[in-house]
Amino acid sequence: MTVFASTVTSEQAVAAFAPQVKGRTFVITGAGQPSIGSSIAIELAKASPAHLLIASRTAENVHPVITAIREQDPSVKATFIQLDLSNHDSVRRAAQEILAATKSKIDVLINSAGNMALRKYTLDKQGIEIQMSVNHVGHFLLTNLLTPALLTSAKSPYGARVINLTSVGYQISPVRFDDVSFSDGKTYDMWTGYGQAKTAQILFAYGLTDRLKDRGVVAFACHPGSNLDTKLGSHLVMDDYSDVLPTTKRNTGQEFSFTVGDEPRFKTYEQIGATPLIAALDPDLAGRGPAYFQNGEVVEPVARHAVYDKGEVDRCWRLSEELVGQKFEY
Repeated sequence: MTVFASTVTSEQAVAAFAPQVKGRTFVITGAGQPSIGSSIAIELAKASPAHLLIASRTAENVHPVITAIREQDPSVKATFIQLDLSNHDSVRRAAQEILAATKSKIDVLINSAGNMALRKYTLDKQGIEIQMSVNHVGHFLLTNLLTPALLTSAKSPYGARVINLTSVGYQISPVRFDDVSFSDGKTYDMWTGYGQAKTAQILFAYGLTDRLKDRGVVAFACHPGSNLDTKLGSHLVMDDYSDVLPTTKRNTGQEFSFTVGDEPRFKTYEQIGATPLIAALDPDLAGRGPAYFQNGEVVEPVARHAVYDKGEVDRCWRLSEELVGQKFEY
């Protein structure tokens, strides 16, 4: 595995693994501008991928990204497909359109769409708490529906990868298996909702790798770093963050840790896509999954509930299947 400095940029990560980009197909969720997904897409365009497909809710937010990709390299196929992760009918339709657009061959799927610490308790169309819905459940359904295309690419020299963007916010809460939707809102806490959704994305990456690693598909969960340039936390004020530490302690009995090693407290916009890109592209990582990535490297999660445990991984998989109303067995 190539070792990078903690200040590595997305551009440097793509340059280091240009052969793993050239001629390949990438699907990225939620890459409106500005976002981690859009920064990843625009950097990938510099290394001659065959196809960059962005699946996102709002076309007008993605059009600047599609334009930037085409300006970077007109030969790169750039596609937008509308996707609302909180609506399972939309996810199923989008999955069929993605399979058609990619001719059922996807090399890398980057699940980067998400929401964060929403003050108002909200349910999706299916009755699932909206943070769990968008960050995890919608991606669980989409990824499994796209798995045939990933398995096709798994036969290629570099195999296939799934990258789940998570957050150090996973430390705030384990998955609330017995009350995932907060007793119809009676016990809702915005940070706990965020924490359980981000933990679920880690457990999902573990579970997918368990099921598909022997067939050439590996998934990683990545904390990209904290950044204030994207719109993810634009609705929050600094005082909101003061609740993170006591909420983590109350839910888990552990202290919250913002960084690992020499990781900067905040990444720049130029750096924010580097860790997921390394996880997506480094050919030496195929044998490292299931794993959690932070600051450009595989690390052990600091919260006990996100450390690999097969029982918890399978429990999260079963819960996710119940929430989408479909079993996925491989």
